[in-house]
Amino acid sequence: MTETVLLVGGGGREHAIARAVADDCALYACASNRNPGIARLAERVETIGETDVDDIVAYADEVGATLAVVGPESALEAGVADALDDAGVYTFGPRQEDARIETDKAYQRRFMQENDVPGCPAFEVFDDVEAACDYIDAFDGDLAVKPAGLTGGKGVKVIGDQVDEAGAKAYLREEAYDRVVLEERLVGEEFTVQAFVANGDVRVTPAVQDHKRAYEGDEGPNTGGMGSYSDASLDLPFMTEGDYAAAVEVIEAVVDALPDYKGVLYGQFMLTTEGPKVVEFNARFGDPEAMNTLPVLRTPFLDVLTAARDGEPLPELHFDEQATVCKYAVPDGYPTDPVAGAKITVDEESVGNALLFYASVDAREDGIYTTTSRSFAVVGLGDTIEKAEAVADGALAAAGEGLRVRHDIGKHDLVRRRIDHMNELRGE
Repeated sequence: MTETVLLVGGGGREHAIARAVADDCALYACASNRNPGIARLAERVETIGETDVDDIVAYADEVGATLAVVGPESALEAGVADALDDAGVYTFGPRQEDARIETDKAYQRRFMQENDVPGCPAFEVFDDVEAACDYIDAFDGDLAVKPAGLTGGKGVKVIGDQVDEAGAKAYLREEAYDRVVLEERLVGEEFTVQAFVANGDVRVTPAVQDHKRAYEGDEGPNTGGMGSYSDASLDLPFMTEGDYAAAVEVIEAVVDALPDYKGVLYGQFMLTTEGPKVVEFNARFGDPEAMNTLPVLRTPFLDVLTAARDGEPLPELHFDEQATVCKYAVPDGYPTDPVAGAKITVDEESVGNALLFYASVDAREDGIYTTTSRSFAVVGLGDTIEKAEAVADGALAAAGEGLRVRHDIGKHDLVRRRIDHMNELRGE
């Protein structure tokens, strides 16, 4: 029987998912934007908002979906997985309650504390802005300031890095969040491990390092992610095999405490001198990290989905021994004042051996237009990070006027700085 898969979401992450399953199933998709890359792979794409639960369920019924994959966190928070599951469409994505591991940072930290999940930093939760400001004044050291809810990867402010204490307090007062988490600032190098989870099984993927800052040299405001890289092994050049194993133990501890969890569990870690500490968990693929992971996955992703649905052990994962480098092209002014609604030209012929993933663009009859978020990504593959970066950088000729990129992601000098930073912290 041919499976009919419904994909919810229209970004780069979802384009990568579509590419991973389209050859093995009948693929249908829905999102608030029309992603031209997904449209080429799917039988049909319907314009439906990612949080329009009833319309998504009706579309799943119309196309006869036998499986669903939910890409964005907003859909998980809205209960799309719950509604599809309840309608008889097994959904690879956690139900709303389990998705709180991402959608509620206060819950996330308390969950870790109550279930003895390793790697939890010291933290406090506040529902009063002035009380949080008083805590900042009294705390001996630097803090990370985190709104408890979803902010698209752009809401965290780190004292001593992005803001000073006065700036952090001004930020809290200006935004007036209902709840905020203040936690010790973690110093080290960030990395991500994503895992496929279902029926109590955990299958992990190679570590990836994302680059949140908008500008080269890790300058500027945080973004949803300007690009990322992975190595030809499970770990990264600044990590040891033990560091990777410790991160996997954290993910397994979360799953032990959430036995009904299904979907992708994404652990973002800070590698410190004390080992990996948890920056956050996400309840779905990372974007851009999905574009590093899925292109080198040799195990059919559809086999993971069907095993999860059928209550079978998840298949062991096999990956090409190749490094990957992903670089995003974003609208001028992104992330603070992005130019939306601008017509752009993407020269697909110029990407060469790289992979092209469309993200937050809108395909209209007369061309492709920007939104307020990232436009498209290119991914280079190679035997080494340096070779993969050369492929990706060469493909950026596809980014025409009105788009900006970070060329330094994956380059030798930047990776070397990561290694030197960890060696310095470790006293080596």
